[in-house]
Amino acid sequence: MSGASTSFHSYQEWQNLADQLRPRHQLFINGRFEDAASGKCFASMNPANNAILAEVAEGDSADIDRAVMAARTAFDKGVWSQETPQNRKAVLLKLADLIRDNLEELALLDSMDMGKLVEDAAAVDVPGSAAFFQWYAEAIDKIYDEIAPTGAGNLALITKEPLGVVGAVVPWNFPLDMATWKAAAALAAGNSVVLKPAEQSPLSALRLAELAMEAGLPEGVFNVVTGYGETAGKALGIHNDVDCLAFTGSTPVGKMFQQYAGQSNMKQVWLETGGKSPNLIFADTDDLDAAAAMAAFGIFFNQGEVCSANSRLLVERSIHQEFLDRMITQAHAHQPDDPLNPAAKMGAIVSKEQHQRIMAMIEDGKTYADCVVGGEAVQLNGKGYFVQPTIFNDVPPDSLIAKEEIFGPVLSVIPFDSEDEALAMANDSIYGLAASLWTGSLSRAHRLSKRLHAGTVSVNTVDALSPMTPFGGFKQSGYGRDLSLHALDKYTALKTTWIKY
Repeated sequence: MSGASTSFHSYQEWQNLADQLRPRHQLFINGRFEDAASGKCFASMNPANNAILAEVAEGDSADIDRAVMAARTAFDKGVWSQETPQNRKAVLLKLADLIRDNLEELALLDSMDMGKLVEDAAAVDVPGSAAFFQWYAEAIDKIYDEIAPTGAGNLALITKEPLGVVGAVVPWNFPLDMATWKAAAALAAGNSVVLKPAEQSPLSALRLAELAMEAGLPEGVFNVVTGYGETAGKALGIHNDVDCLAFTGSTPVGKMFQQYAGQSNMKQVWLETGGKSPNLIFADTDDLDAAAAMAAFGIFFNQGEVCSANSRLLVERSIHQEFLDRMITQAHAHQPDDPLNPAAKMGAIVSKEQHQRIMAMIEDGKTYADCVVGGEAVQLNGKGYFVQPTIFNDVPPDSLIAKEEIFGPVLSVIPFDSEDEALAMANDSIYGLAASLWTGSLSRAHRLSKRLHAGTVSVNTVDALSPMTPFGGFKQSGYGRDLSLHALDKYTALKTTWIKY
């Protein structure tokens, strides 16, 4: 949830810590930091002030080859894949502790690299990443294999085996969290990992790799290749010695990874892609103030750069204007500011390109819907990429801003008259990642939750999330699940060993 109850540091203290930051900038392959084979670098930029944070190694196919080879060698040697469950558990628990010990540095890396509020990173992202590693570590020695009921003279063992080399390509909106979602489960299952972070936010992944080595992860088991999607990302997707590719990002890029798998070794591909999540507000909601506060969180948290952002607000017509007024008040309270300012409610947009895309969608929306608040780009001291929290009212359900993922702080408000109409509009999307539903009726909550086509339905809250529950979507939001024990299914294969005696 956005914002801690008390600040970790003052504005000046965060700025002082930021000045001391010395980000890692080389590739991490086989337990060592190395330059890219080409010697090329690219600039990692702070979108809040346009300052260059680091010149980061630009990995490409040659570097992916080296990383995959290191991962395969480690896997085949069994230094991790054949390690005892107790020892693997101890290493990942140590890594969870190291993430907590380095909370401020990791929070700053993500905040400065992609524009998120440092207080949110410190209160939510970094502790969450530690919790995910701890949860999967604790699961390692609590998962049992099976024996089939074959009868006398036969013993059929059914075991879960690690796949081998897992490639992970993760987005820029939650850099450390998304790396953790993939790596924690894949490593817990005994695989080796090659991680390709987003080029917009590579810095925390490199620090995570360093902490993993400090925790005792053997060389070659966890590798990080920074670079561009069309080079390093494609090379990982098409590599013949990668057994599984886990991806979080846009739907078009997810489809490209499906093609890469078909063009290479038919590797398993697990996708968590786009979303256009609906948030249904019924007139019988017990607390409209709480619903409005959470609806604002659902679209303005992390500047709306959330795959499951509740970007479509469907409101029962009898409370439409009343609820819209509450949302306008919420928007005024979520103005963007310096991400290092503990009082800020929104940070910067990750890049110039994403900023331009958001503003183009806003301008499109102004041609057919009523922009009741926001809708403008802003800067701080003439720098940075910021967008005001923006609300459009009476948005046509078939319009661009109601259909397409914007990935910014832009909310489309759409009134409805009946439950069936709300349900039809909510499900009228190519996506099915998440949905929220506010009602005081338990029967309605059960009835509509069953009929909403979404991987997660949050009732009287938004974006409910836990290591204990699976996260993923239907339709073009992808398939497979992150989090929970179900995520381990992506990174293991069932083996039958039949013994006749």
